[in-house]
Amino acid sequence: MTRLRPDDTAHGFATRAIHAGQSPDPLSGAVMTPIYQTSTYVQEGLGRHKGYEYARTQNPTREALERCVASLEGGTHGFAFGSGLAALDTVLKLLSSGDHVVCGENLYGGSHRLMERVYERLGLSFTFVDMRDPNRVAEAVTPATQMVYCETPTNPMMFLADLEAVGHITQARGLLLVVDNTFATPYFQQPIALGADIVLHSTTKYLNGHSDMVGGMLVTARDDLAERLGFLQNAAGGVPGPMDCWLCLRGIKTLPLRMRQHDSNGRTIADWLTRHPRVQRVYYPGLTDHPQHQLAARQMRGFGGMVSVELGDPAFARQVVERTRVFALAESLGGVESLIGHPASMTHASVPLALRQAMGLTDSLVRFSCGIEDTEDLIADLDQALA
Repeated sequence: MTRLRPDDTAHGFATRAIHAGQSPDPLSGAVMTPIYQTSTYVQEGLGRHKGYEYARTQNPTREALERCVASLEGGTHGFAFGSGLAALDTVLKLLSSGDHVVCGENLYGGSHRLMERVYERLGLSFTFVDMRDPNRVAEAVTPATQMVYCETPTNPMMFLADLEAVGHITQARGLLLVVDNTFATPYFQQPIALGADIVLHSTTKYLNGHSDMVGGMLVTARDDLAERLGFLQNAAGGVPGPMDCWLCLRGIKTLPLRMRQHDSNGRTIADWLTRHPRVQRVYYPGLTDHPQHQLAARQMRGFGGMVSVELGDPAFARQVVERTRVFALAESLGGVESLIGHPASMTHASVPLALRQAMGLTDSLVRFSCGIEDTEDLIADLDQALA
């Protein structure tokens, strides 16, 4: 079988999710990419080998994952890492002391922590703005700015950035645009086509989809950035093991099917929550009364399974997250099982209180990762928890 090229657009998304970057094992004909559990490779002679020398630098299982995700994102180069934060760490290593980054104010708490508590100490500076308004991005740019970094939709407030508008700003000023596409996945949104230079994923989440590995990914269509990212991936060595790569690759094969069910459950549950008397507000871009619904409909193919709600009372929020039976109280998201979380004390505990308050992330906000279970069971579980 001829391996599908990472940039092969002649095939549909589902076909590439199963085949891109992967070939049957030449030794046995195994359909699934083998787990190359090795640290080094025998060389035929000095300077003569089969393209592999040391597993930090190259691993066939990892390469298959990298090529597959690059294809799905519409890029040409993929780079896998041991976690989503390791991927972000590599992105920030593209910069130098004195450089400035404009960021969305509603970032994953771990991203915010890495920026403010690690890289500010090393000489980078960050300005956090409300990226729902592209003008805020333009206004925050300084002569030292080298990068714009955003999530869309954001975690957990479901804010959107107009990627095309932000892309026009970064391209006109020669800045890098980096987009965390974890929530939407390449099935629902492709930032490179809208102007992004680098797309970031926590592959732990929807790409893997089974809550059994941790990983990260960077994708780009620019050869110059790929050369730098490849150097940093090898030099710093934050790569995933082959077993984790294999697990993610296996999960991606069902990504289109899973995302359709996540989206269906997310839409139904969000709509049901809007009518519940104990829920003050629902944050979900698929709702027609979401302030950015039209933007979501324009730049996304679906709205996904992430829903946040404002309950108005921290004690009630605690009661709800501790009473669910199908929704499991746990960090993370994007698995086949439904999860419930309290961002202020879990995923975003490291974000300063003032910034959480500014974006509306209260102690009474609850976040749902709607899995692929039967919709009626999920609603029944939320109904009894909210009673």
